[in-house]
Amino acid sequence: AAERKQGLSYADAGVDIDAGNRLVDLIKPIVKATRRSGTDSDIGGFGGVFDLKATGYKDPVLVSATDGVGTKLKIAHEMEIHDTVGIDLVAMQVNDIIVQGAEPLFFLDYYACGHLDVEATRDFVKGVADGCLQSGCALIGGETAEMPGLYAKGDYDVAGFAVGAVERSEILPRVDEIQAGDVLVGLASSGIHSNGFSLVRKVVAHAGLDFHSPCPWAAGKSVGEALLTPTRIYVKPLLPLVHGRLVKGMAHITGGGFTDNVPRVLPKRVCAEIDASAWELPAVFKWIKQAGSIAADEMARTFNCGIGMVMVVAKADVDTVLKALAASGEQAYVVGQLKAASGAEQGTATVSNTSDW
Repeated sequence: AAERKQGLSYADAGVDIDAGNRLVDLIKPIVKATRRSGTDSDIGGFGGVFDLKATGYKDPVLVSATDGVGTKLKIAHEMEIHDTVGIDLVAMQVNDIIVQGAEPLFFLDYYACGHLDVEATRDFVKGVADGCLQSGCALIGGETAEMPGLYAKGDYDVAGFAVGAVERSEILPRVDEIQAGDVLVGLASSGIHSNGFSLVRKVVAHAGLDFHSPCPWAAGKSVGEALLTPTRIYVKPLLPLVHGRLVKGMAHITGGGFTDNVPRVLPKRVCAEIDASAWELPAVFKWIKQAGSIAADEMARTFNCGIGMVMVVAKADVDTVLKALAASGEQAYVVGQLKAASGAEQGTATVSNTSDW
């Protein structure tokens, strides 16, 4: 009788369980380094465990966020640089959580690919851990999904999930306190952060460049290396201001720019006036605007344009806030003010002097 053929395995279908186990062993010490009060950041269980009582909150409210990195990942794929997008992934969540006044506590990541490249995935997780260390939250779990046929070779997508806590009395925005005459303080971004990359990639191609071309706005780097500058994480400089009740509200400037994000924290009785001449448009945005012939209004509703976070601050507290931010190593600017609003301008944000861009 002919010898029976050996049956198929999961590996024959393109899923390497042994590679997944090797990855877990490689990242365990990376994850462990993010431990904080409430968890030891061990991984391998069925669920991530966090002890909220150990954090010392008296009347906590939990704040959660989820997001991805978007098409910035396409640049990471092509450049084979995977750690910086890990930082981006954490930044997008924790910057949203601090806006509510909350301290990020723990983070989980999801990594989906067609073929598991153990080294590339390890580098990505290292970036996630770096972002967690920058923001003081623990990486307590995650999922790596190898799905042959769904993703092309070398492609992957990521998502992140974060949970933070805030004392009930410190939740932001304090809408009842926000009023005409309050000042808008902006924190400098590190670059494009993680929004608008579909347009950025279009501009690069339109300019006849690729991601390996010499960078027109950053000497000594390729276009791809410069564009992969990770998103700035604002948590640690802002938490003391939240605890000191020096900030009434904050807006994380992501997709939608100033005109869509600042109104999210405003009551209808006021509107925001942002003065684009208050800070210099960074070189990367100048190049994008010029190379793509992009209108200033489109820039202001697509990109952060050099300001990654906007805070609403009482006029009397502005000097204190600026000094505290400078001491934390942040570049901050007075970028505008709130004024009384009626009719169509209620709860809106406008950007003036964009001709300076």
